[in-house]
Amino acid sequence: MPNVKLPVFLAGASLPILLLLTSCSIKKYAINKVGDALAGTGDTFASDDDPELIRSAVPFSLKLVESLLAESPRHEGLLLAAARGFTQYSYAFVEEDADEIEDTDRARAAALRARAAKLYIRARNYGLRGLEVKHKDFGAQLKANPKDAVKVLKQSDVEMTYWTTLSWAAALSVSHDFTMLPEIPRFEALCDRVLELDEAFEEGAIHGFLITYEMSRLNPKPNRFAIAKEHFDRNMALAGEHQAGPLVTYAEKVLVPQKDKAGFQEMLRRALRVDVNKWPEHRQLNLVMQRRARWLLSRTDKLFPPPRT
Repeated sequence: MPNVKLPVFLAGASLPILLLLTSCSIKKYAINKVGDALAGTGDTFASDDDPELIRSAVPFSLKLVESLLAESPRHEGLLLAAARGFTQYSYAFVEEDADEIEDTDRARAAALRARAAKLYIRARNYGLRGLEVKHKDFGAQLKANPKDAVKVLKQSDVEMTYWTTLSWAAALSVSHDFTMLPEIPRFEALCDRVLELDEAFEEGAIHGFLITYEMSRLNPKPNRFAIAKEHFDRNMALAGEHQAGPLVTYAEKVLVPQKDKAGFQEMLRRALRVDVNKWPEHRQLNLVMQRRARWLLSRTDKLFPPPRT
């Protein structure tokens, strides 16, 4: 044990007290090390080839992350894992289920969407906490002046900012909670900052988000189709042909409103031709998006009804 001079108030401390202090330090160290390991499990999940296994495993993993955060609330890796994990789980296994049963069980679909919204909000909150680790009172500053607040964010903040943006927008989209409308400038400012700092993050993921967002703005731009196409082209340029997501998103969010049935079907078939094993780092996401592609193709007649005579 190093020769450390104890403060006066510990000079007469008993051995049990000293052991307690040492054990607390060891516990904190252990929690942080486990947190570091858990924060990196995203790659393991992303490469798995069994979506149902991931569906079952992720809730336990997320609750473990939350348990560790209760002990180490400013652990950036854990906060990122929570923001990312709750967003991904909500989209792939809650909101997707809601969409697929909408035609047969509207009440159940509504309940699932309400759950998805809560999970997205939880993810958003963890993301904001993560940003506040480096940037004190960031949430309050973002609320007061979004465009100025995001200027403090650096490239090292991009991942946390991206998942905060995505979960925040998703919560509004799935809930249709009009009380959240004043919050739109906040996640728009976060989105713009990600685009400014690193548009190539995760092979252009922010462009994939913007395909959807440009088509769903409350006050859509007159040239929204052209803007969405630009984001799609950029996403594809950065991701290549090894991600199904941009293809599925563009087919659903752009080609359906454009009433381009042939283009819609071909875009989804392209998504289904993506080899999920060739790029294992995207395997789980590609499987999720290919599932959605098949479901969308099965609804072609509903999405493109014949003209009324």
